[in-house]
Amino acid sequence: MVEKAKFIWLDGNFIPWDEARVHILTHSLHYGLGVFEGIRAYHCHDGRTAVFRLTEHIRRLFDSAHVMQMDLPYSQAEIEAVCCEILRLNGLKEGYLRPLAFIGDGVMGLHPQNNPIRVTIISWVWGAYLGEEGLKKGIRAKISSFARHHVNVTMTMTKTTGHYVNSIMAKREATSLGYDEALLLDTDGYVAEASGENIFIVKDGRIKTPPLTAILPGITRASIITLAQDLKIPVIEEIFSRDELYLADEAFLTGTAAEVTPVREVDGRIIGSGHPGPITKKLQKSFFAVVKGQDTRYQHWLTYI
Repeated sequence: MVEKAKFIWLDGNFIPWDEARVHILTHSLHYGLGVFEGIRAYHCHDGRTAVFRLTEHIRRLFDSAHVMQMDLPYSQAEIEAVCCEILRLNGLKEGYLRPLAFIGDGVMGLHPQNNPIRVTIISWVWGAYLGEEGLKKGIRAKISSFARHHVNVTMTMTKTTGHYVNSIMAKREATSLGYDEALLLDTDGYVAEASGENIFIVKDGRIKTPPLTAILPGITRASIITLAQDLKIPVIEEIFSRDELYLADEAFLTGTAAEVTPVREVDGRIIGSGHPGPITKKLQKSFFAVVKGQDTRYQHWLTYI
C-alpha cells in the first residue's frame, strides 16, 4: 500500500493527493501508451536530501517520449525542478519519484490524434523493493516462461507503460511458485533482465552483464559499471546463457527500486556459496556510499534539494 503524501503535481499544478484524478476515457488507460521514470531521493549522511541521477532519469523520460512520438509540453529543466519541489512540499527527506506522461481523453480508437499529452509527478516513501532481507541475504529468482520483448515487437529501450504487462505476468508467475523475482530470456534464449531490473553475474573476479541490444538502459546499471571500473573490477557487456548464470560465482540485480540486490538462487540452483559474494557486497557498499553523499567523487550524480 502506497503511503499517501500531501500533493501530486499534475499538468502544472500541485493538487491534494486525493484530488488528482483523470477521466475514464483517458487514452493511455485504454491502450497503454505512456512513458514513465522511477527515481530515488536519499537522506544523505550530512542531513541533506539528494536525488540520484535526476538529469539522466529525466533525459530518459524525454527519450522514451520521443521514441513513442509524445511531445511533452514541458522542458526537461521544468520537470527536474518539479521533482525537487514536490519532495519539499511533501516533506520527504527520502522517497521515490514517479514522473509519468500519458495521453488524455479526446478521441477513442488506436490513433490518439490531438488528444492532450498530460504529465504528472508523484512522490512517496518506498523502502527496499525486493525487501530488506533480500538486500542483505539475496533473493531467489525463477526463469520465466515469458520472453523479453523482441526489438521489433516493442521499443525495448523505452520505459513505456504498456510494456510492463509482460513483466507483470512474469512476476506473478515467479511469485506464485514461491520465488522473489522473475528473470526473462530474450527471444534467442539468452538471459536478458529481470521483471524490473538489470542483471549482472560474476565469474572468476570478472563481471558480465547483457549488452544494450534488447534491454532497458538502466541508470543504476550504468552507475554500477562505472563504480566497478573505478574499483578495477573488469566488466564485460556480453550475452550469456541460462547455464552460465547457474554456474556464476555471484549474481545481482540493479535498478532504481531494487538498488543492488544479490541473487542467491535461480531455478533451484544455488548461485556460488548461496550468500552475497565479495564483489556484490563491495559494489553494494560503494553504491550506498555514493547515493548517501559519502563518496565525493560522484557528487555530480546528486541533485541536492
